[in-house]
Amino acid sequence: MFIQFLGATGTVTGSKYLVDTGAGRVLVDCGLFQGYKQLRLRNWAPLPVPPDTIDAVVLTHAHLDHSGYLPLLVRDGFRGKIYCSEATRDLCGLLLPDSGRLLEEEAEYANRKGYSKHAPALPLYTEDDAEKALKHLYPVPLKAHFSPLPGMQARLLQAGHILGAAIVQLTVDGKTITFSGDLGRPQDRIMLPPAPIDHTDYLVVESTYANRHHDRSDPNEVLGRVIRETAARGGVTVIPSFAVGRAQELMYAIHQLKQAGAIPSVLPVYLNSPMAADATRIYRQHRNEHRLSGSECEAMCHAAKIVNTPAESIALNQRRVPMVIIAASGMATGGRVLHHLRAFAPDPRNSIVFAGFQAGGTRGAAMVGGADAVKIFGQFVPIRAQVVQLENLSAHADGDEVMAWLGHLKEPPRMTFVTHGEQDAADALRFRIQDQLHWQAQVPAYGDKVELT
Repeated sequence: MFIQFLGATGTVTGSKYLVDTGAGRVLVDCGLFQGYKQLRLRNWAPLPVPPDTIDAVVLTHAHLDHSGYLPLLVRDGFRGKIYCSEATRDLCGLLLPDSGRLLEEEAEYANRKGYSKHAPALPLYTEDDAEKALKHLYPVPLKAHFSPLPGMQARLLQAGHILGAAIVQLTVDGKTITFSGDLGRPQDRIMLPPAPIDHTDYLVVESTYANRHHDRSDPNEVLGRVIRETAARGGVTVIPSFAVGRAQELMYAIHQLKQAGAIPSVLPVYLNSPMAADATRIYRQHRNEHRLSGSECEAMCHAAKIVNTPAESIALNQRRVPMVIIAASGMATGGRVLHHLRAFAPDPRNSIVFAGFQAGGTRGAAMVGGADAVKIFGQFVPIRAQVVQLENLSAHADGDEVMAWLGHLKEPPRMTFVTHGEQDAADALRFRIQDQLHWQAQVPAYGDKVELT
């Protein structure tokens, strides 16, 4: 059995791991690369393994850096089943068509405005490509055993992070390889903690925040203070947010802040993502997979006014009154939030709040890093608004939390592969695993192929 690392190496995006048993091939995750241009170009290049030679896909969760390449995989020849949790199936039904639609809209906008270097600019894939990929999704319950290949047993375990997120375990000939996926936090306010595992022969573990310690203070205090101070100076708080996971946590936090009187109850809050609103409804359908009660779900759903149409979105940019706008995407790589940043980032009265990890090469990383301008729609937009990052709202386990999860294993894996982290984070976790647990660990490079003996 071999594993080949086709993504999430040296970066937190493009998650793809090919497991080849000799009798068949399974791809664990099928994500888009985001961030630096040299990474994004991999989305346009042929997959190193022909899609028609892959027999099955198993998804850890629905975020696009784990699922967003599926429309290309199916378009280019994949014909097998895509196994995932039931909630991941429901969320992919929102995320993938929305991704294709946005890619088409951005290509059309680039052609209309003439700022693309390509003539014509083309979308990476279309909404129709995404709809065709959805037909291959095959949901399985958490903890249930299934067989993606003859002779292979698999199961999905709770990972926390977002609704439906799973740890993936594959067993062939008595050998088990476990993929952590994106691990959530044990004390997350909404999601349940990651399930402990006590045995695996090989382990692939994420390292997004492995070189950091999350601030243990209440994130509501910081968020409330930023919103209050921004509103007091007549400004707008713009929050770029992932439509699934982060948007729901932000709406729940804003509900709590208004209930506590920490921000004005009359302050308008807008969720500029119909998809995020639909995702919030899916949280109600999967009540057994998170901590919120029915009434708390309802409160979260009604914490913001939904902005449905492009015309309504444009109208928000004409308003110059205190308000909060939550809009996709979380790292400001695309979507409606770009129009809001172009409108509000140049004004020092306003604030831009990033509530999660910002991958290198993204506009979010540039703004958090202090950039005085970022390029949006072919033009540089000055950043004069206050920029704040709320790392303690992260849905990823930090270094100590990952190490605590590893501590459930009763014996060392034969090898631990540290992935899904930028180079400093991945190497920090490798060092801790070797130094504190005395396990064998390595950080694979893109394209590395390793025999699991």
